[in-house]
Amino acid sequence: MKKIADYRNLLEVDNKADLGTLKSRYRQIMKECHPDRFVNNEEGLRIAEEKSKEMIEAYHYLVSICPETLENQLPIYKNTIENSIITDFDWKSHILSITFSDGSKYEYFNVTKNEYVKLINADSPGRHAKRHIYPKYAYRNVLKVS
Repeated sequence: MKKIADYRNLLEVDNKADLGTLKSRYRQIMKECHPDRFVNNEEGLRIAEEKSKEMIEAYHYLVSICPETLENQLPIYKNTIENSIITDFDWKSHILSITFSDGSKYEYFNVTKNEYVKLINADSPGRHAKRHIYPKYAYRNVLKVS
């Protein structure tokens, strides 16, 4: 996905970056562009705030799709897809968002429009998702269970 590639370029990491690498690059970049370094420089402060926001978003996004994160969250994810029903779903720009009855929400990447239409028309969206969405598409948790 272009968004992932853009975030990796922003943090200057490759697709093999682990959590430790992401964290160290994020901290290093944030030290350079932290708004506190530009207290008496209005233009520098504005630029630093914008860059900080971008870095924070990129870091959190890449951490959420990192294999280590997904592996750590696997028991929670399995529990959600096996024991919670789908309460809502939406598709936009090849990203399928599914909200579950336990309050969690996941995004599935590169889902085709055709697959989304099949999900809409399925007698049981949950059964369709278990067969055709969950095992096939990369995902990330976008809303934690409280």
